[in-house]
Amino acid sequence: MSDLFPEHIETDRLVLEPLTTENVDVLAYYRLCSHQNPHIEEITEFLSWEPHETPKETLEFVESREDAWHAGEDATYVVRPKGGEDGAGEIAGAAGLHPHWGRRTATLGTWLRKPFWGRGYSGERALALIEVAFERLDLEVVTVNHQTGNENSRRAIEKYVEQAGGQHEGLLRNGTMGPDGPVDCHRYSVTREQWEESRDE
Repeated sequence: MSDLFPEHIETDRLVLEPLTTENVDVLAYYRLCSHQNPHIEEITEFLSWEPHETPKETLEFVESREDAWHAGEDATYVVRPKGGEDGAGEIAGAAGLHPHWGRRTATLGTWLRKPFWGRGYSGERALALIEVAFERLDLEVVTVNHQTGNENSRRAIEKYVEQAGGQHEGLLRNGTMGPDGPVDCHRYSVTREQWEESRDE
């Protein structure tokens, strides 16, 4: 694995490990990312990807995340609750840390299975990855977007961005791609200085 990204991240309630064929059963992951998951339409409504159609599609996706990790281009983690949490050890979802090295920024992304919504896992994962971006990768800005209308993400993002000292930057018209084409999105950011000040408070 690339030495750039940590291979194991623990928070109070979560464990994050690289999304690889070694760490996940591809057929099990397919069941979570396809129409075999009864909540998949609700989960992907505001995401940039559509439900996987075949196990081969899932395998190719996981392998692409491995390749990006090895190349130091992208870190995608599988998220599991720790012991003591409901669903401990299960795959709750995935989390991404996407560096843009030339701009010295990183973008966060995540999705969670519906049984794990509403627990604050998104914020816990985000704050851990913000720390990686600033302390390990020496980046200067972390950004996160959500599509217009995605109220669940808005609430979660506003909470953890405020905790990290950041702010809402504004609405980006056609700022990201949805399954049916470009869509508007809201952008938030945290600078290294803001994050450091929030930790000192």
